Amino acid sequence: MDHEELAQGEREDPVTTREQDAVRLLLLIDNACEDISTAERADPALIEGVGVVRTQVRLQKLDFWLRNPDYLANELLNEYEQSNEKPLLNLASSILDSEEPEVRRYPMLRHHFGAYEWLDDALAVLRSAGLLVRRRRGTVNRVRQHNYYLLPAGRRVAREIIEEAPAFTYYVNRARLVVALADGLGGSELKRRQYLQAEYAETPRGDRIGSVASRARDRLDHLRAALATKEEGREEYAR
Repeated sequence: MDHEELAQGEREDPVTTREQDAVRLLLLIDNACEDISTAERADPALIEGVGVVRTQVRLQKLDFWLRNPDYLANELLNEYEQSNEKPLLNLASSILDSEEPEVRRYPMLRHHFGAYEWLDDALAVLRSAGLLVRRRRGTVNRVRQHNYYLLPAGRRVAREIIEEAPAFTYYVNRARLVVALADGLGGSELKRRQYLQAEYAETPRGDRIGSVASRARDRLDHLRAALATKEEGREEYAR
């Protein structure tokens, strides 16, 4: 079955379970967290924390790329066009030449603030197990920010998951790629970047965001052809 047949054969968007979401988010947070500040460690629950992902917006936007390999590959092509670094093209190729954009895609809803999926149930699983602490910043009437603090038990469980179920290594590898792509970008910046894709921006609110796999594969073909022509020209010149 080729990519088009596979896509046409999907009558309904795949959905994840709360447990699947919990594992994916744990592996994502484990790879995406930054250092906890000294001031934050004044909170007794955070003294032994190993890292933090700041803002729900950032977590949602990172999760969007993790759940949508087609958008991730398309961003890698954008980076390649800016830098001409061939490894970026190779990474995009490894995704788009496979069935990953179809079989690993779990689309998200288009919300008022962009891609969104209700994560509280999955995060509650991690919190109740003592793997994660959530802290809200703001006032009683208005929460301005949610931060997610990974605890030592969370890191340990993340490692155990990979040892006991190597198939989850996929999410570790993709989470690292997503984090590298988002390096230095806050949640709002990631949101603006994702809105540059027409399929994302033009999805009606409340609908699931459509795929860019076909367009990304066309881009990949053109970029590889252009690179091949360029390399042939270099070889000709060197003779």
